[in-house]
Amino acid sequence: MKDVQLDPEEESTYECFGCGTVVDAVAARTCPKCGADMRNRRTPIE
Repeated sequence: MKDVQLDPEEESTYECFGCGTVVDAVAARTCPKCGADMRNRRTPIE
């Protein structure tokens, strides 16, 4: 597996842990619909 260089100013796709909402943003910490935590889809979950 290859490490991905993430640019903090680049828009990424984020997914909500609570309701599954997907948004494209520079940074997303909370879901705009339900307020739950978001994760960057480019970062693997282990």
